[in-house]
Amino acid sequence: MAHVIAVAGKGGVGKTTLTGLLIQYLAETGKGPILAVDADANSNLNEVLGVEAPPTLGEIREEINHAQDPGSNFPSGMSKADYAEFKLQGALEEGDDYDLLVMGRSQGKGCYCFVNGLLQTELQKLQGGYKYIVVDNEAGMEHISRGILPSMETAILVSDCSRRGVQAAGRIRDLIAECNMHPQKIGLIVNRAPDGKLNQGTKDEIEKEGLELLGVVPHDETVYEFDCDGKPTIRLPEDSPVRKALKDIITKLEI
Repeated sequence: MAHVIAVAGKGGVGKTTLTGLLIQYLAETGKGPILAVDADANSNLNEVLGVEAPPTLGEIREEINHAQDPGSNFPSGMSKADYAEFKLQGALEEGDDYDLLVMGRSQGKGCYCFVNGLLQTELQKLQGGYKYIVVDNEAGMEHISRGILPSMETAILVSDCSRRGVQAAGRIRDLIAECNMHPQKIGLIVNRAPDGKLNQGTKDEIEKEGLELLGVVPHDETVYEFDCDGKPTIRLPEDSPVRKALKDIITKLEI
């Protein structure tokens, strides 16, 4: 089975940027094949990776769930299970180093239990072909908590230097426990720290939340410039302090 790394944090803390660099690092160090999963409702992992976004599982789920609606284009004579398997193949953006799967929007009105079960079955088949699955999650970790995606071996929580960000990371850690997920490792990365250092207030909040600090990633204007210019973040210079800090963290995690 694949080693699942789940990355989560409140919006705006830079977790998608770090997720993309993590995927690139695993690929460059020969840890593939890798499945990158964008499970954030605000899907933009493809932009960080510099690839086109494939059709989302959310779109497939809606199509299957409304197959009997008037005007539906669902193919006649095909079962929903066969259609889910067929569509999932087209939902993968395949690359040399990793494949990308985008979860997309959460479910709409109505019962999705059957469709979610179909997608869960197909994803279970899929995950056996990868050494690592790296999941960029929203704070609620909906797709993992619903069982659509597999549980995780490593949970990386991301915060900025704010107390609110650290508190959100603490709540996500609690959610992981409440959903009966048991990662082998769970810890916190503080991102965008001025000069790569934490002030005492942030340190105190981390201790108060009982979070293990995996490491600190410094603020880097180059990341901001790449984002503004629409450049994939994985093309950051090799000497980027963000790259170096994240590499050190991953090395310590031994994943």
